[in-house]
Amino acid sequence: MAIRTDTLWEQFLSPIVQGLLDKEQMMAVRDRIDWQGTIDRYQAAEFSYPDYYQGQNFHGIEGGYLTQTAAITYDPITQYVLPPYEPWVRQSLINEIDFYPHRVLDLGCGTGSTTMLIKQNFPSAAVTGLDLSPYMLAIAADRCSRGAALPTKQAGLDIDWQHGTAEATQFEAGSFDLVTASLLFHETPPEIAQAILTESYRLLAPGGTMLILDGNQRTLRSLELLNNIFEEPYIQAYAAGNLDAWMGKAGFDRVQTNDVFWLNQVTRGVKV
Repeated sequence: MAIRTDTLWEQFLSPIVQGLLDKEQMMAVRDRIDWQGTIDRYQAAEFSYPDYYQGQNFHGIEGGYLTQTAAITYDPITQYVLPPYEPWVRQSLINEIDFYPHRVLDLGCGTGSTTMLIKQNFPSAAVTGLDLSPYMLAIAADRCSRGAALPTKQAGLDIDWQHGTAEATQFEAGSFDLVTASLLFHETPPEIAQAILTESYRLLAPGGTMLILDGNQRTLRSLELLNNIFEEPYIQAYAAGNLDAWMGKAGFDRVQTNDVFWLNQVTRGVKV
């Protein structure tokens, strides 16, 4: 799949952001990580990647998240494209946790930004981060070991990083009392989003909670300009949907969505 050159990101914003990136630091990260060793560690033998994931470019990167480039540039770029301030946006999910979770699964954990925040706020919880990209997991494990990008630097957080699909995990039913997902659903087709919610419901123990941080669907629907900034193959379908309805269809109760700085939202549901 060719990289789109007509997006506002490629035409105007990418050159600006590229000028702000610390390329020496990114190259240091690239050279520090044993990429093949990480892939061998996390990726199961003969693992089959779904077409919706491996057949698409994300954010103008050919090959999407299954590349070193996507992994080492994700955090440096995200800090500029998640206004008004990335830690505040991610903290909005943490603020919605109104109980002390003991078993937490962070789906689509990426480089671990939200996963580490959860562990830092609930240090005695058993926290698992799951992602489809072993490259992103390599960055997550590296950041976790060094305490990178946490509000209070804390190295060596004990987090279980796992490789797999969010819609068909290998965990037992009722294994968690909190399931979270940050910036995952706008990067999946609606049918996969629905499957992820169904799987999340299965994974939660009775009384468990799911929290989703993602783009504000109402805002995205009203501002088509935002949908054209990045190469996001599924964001139009996400914007046209309704997470509250999707969660209700999966069986969740007490579903509620709160706006976060207008551009984002946090949606919660409970398994009764």
